[in-house]
Amino acid sequence: MLARRALLRVAPKARWGNGPAGAAGVLRSCALTVRPDGSLAGTLDVDAWEGLADSGELAEDLTDLFVALGEAARDHHCGVVFLFDEVQFLAQADLEALISALHKTVQRKLPVTVVAAGLPQIPRLAGEARSYSKRLFRFPEIGRLDGDAAGLALTDPAQAAGVSFVEEAVEAVVDYTSGYPYLLQEYGKAAWDESTGPRITVADVAAAQTLVEVTLDANSFWVRTERTTEAELAYLRAMAELGDGPARESDVAAVMGGPTESVGPIRYRPLI
Repeated sequence: MLARRALLRVAPKARWGNGPAGAAGVLRSCALTVRPDGSLAGTLDVDAWEGLADSGELAEDLTDLFVALGEAARDHHCGVVFLFDEVQFLAQADLEALISALHKTVQRKLPVTVVAAGLPQIPRLAGEARSYSKRLFRFPEIGRLDGDAAGLALTDPAQAAGVSFVEEAVEAVVDYTSGYPYLLQEYGKAAWDESTGPRITVADVAAAQTLVEVTLDANSFWVRTERTTEAELAYLRAMAELGDGPARESDVAAVMGGPTESVGPIRYRPLI
């Protein structure tokens, strides 16, 4: 469906020539193969191209589709970017197919690329899926904001709406959140809701803290802990006891009272 949308943005149907029509034919083949229930049938008024994107093998068919789409984009002097979030939840076969398809477009210098976001294990997962992925992608880390940036994340949006923070209130929020963007967002919302005037005070921030913790427990932590095993919860507890910053596996094992090799399988259990 994303590829169909991209093709129609690259070249509206009224302007289709051989290139976009060919891409549409490949897309139709892929749709008929990947969706055997026919849910996408008829969405493009073209015949499927036999022999392209119809093998039933996701890696091969997605590669054919990306190449066809890239050739259509190149012919129309534009590019296509696919945006994915929570990419760590992709099954390995799906991630392998995505990387293989993008690799082929890079080899052919076609204007198709992927921007994906997710948890810090993405480089490892990508490397396990395809060994060359570390040469294919860049893996920038987006972490905590420093003090000034964290403060601006609170005050700038509020100022645009005619509301200000007292300096001590900003310092309290930044200190509590340690500059973590999601926590800043939740705390900023709670403080806004608690405030009754155009100026958010230290008292507003203090009153909002309980609401922030309840929200995090209900919407973030509880959802994740429900998916963890007892052993994983013990691992998390041990990391928490070690304090802020990265924790060495040997230190976690020591807190848990076992040898280092006993905690490795806990850490690397695949996500379902």
